[in-house]
Amino acid sequence: MTAWYEKSFGEDYLLVYKHRDVHGAYEEVHKMIHWLKLHPHADVLDLCCGMGRHSLALADAGFQVTGVDLSDVLLNEARELDTDHRVRWYHADMRRLPLKARFDAVVNLFTSFGYFPEDVEQLKVLRAMHDVLRPGGSFIIDFINTAHVKKHLVPHSVREDEGQRIEELRRIQDGFVQKEIRITDLTAGTEPRIYKESVKLYAREELSGMLQEAELQVDQVHGSYDEEIYDEQTSPRMIFVGHRPAD
Repeated sequence: MTAWYEKSFGEDYLLVYKHRDVHGAYEEVHKMIHWLKLHPHADVLDLCCGMGRHSLALADAGFQVTGVDLSDVLLNEARELDTDHRVRWYHADMRRLPLKARFDAVVNLFTSFGYFPEDVEQLKVLRAMHDVLRPGGSFIIDFINTAHVKKHLVPHSVREDEGQRIEELRRIQDGFVQKEIRITDLTAGTEPRIYKESVKLYAREELSGMLQEAELQVDQVHGSYDEEIYDEQTSPRMIFVGHRPAD
């Protein structure tokens, strides 16, 4: 059976999420550099890099950047944007990284975590991050905040873009936030193309415990890129910043 993340990050994903802007990525990278305390020319891995907005912003900031993603479609988009070939792009599953290099920092951004039904699979991602980090290297995991999701979830929305009707249905079920996306070509009269998204919800203590199990130490948790302090009830994000302890 094909997992949802093997199907959903294709050409239609570029349409659904094209509102994500490049300028915002540069602002977020500026904050990440401050949190991670990166030295000039540091080696940074963007794990689940998507179409490469943050990878390219990190490269522009002077870092040596590697981007990894499972989606060939998104990687091809990233390569087209990377006109100067500044980033090394790799196709890989985030649980099994075919990288021999060690990195000064690993970033996993905008809820590119929690994709698997079992915690043991999420733990494989954290252990993979540990293994590619140099001792003392730092990490960011930018995740959704469960309380905020529950309070602000929009069950249903519809919009039109490029002649396509985009309908999104959202719900929380069995500890996951679930989304179904239906895209209908308004000119062709065909059946909608349907995609699923499913992300496991975690409390701060749960994810902190998993990071500890993966031998990664949490130093700070931020509530957004504009919030230095995380508030469990009100923060929109749950951004973990930490490091791999020295061996």
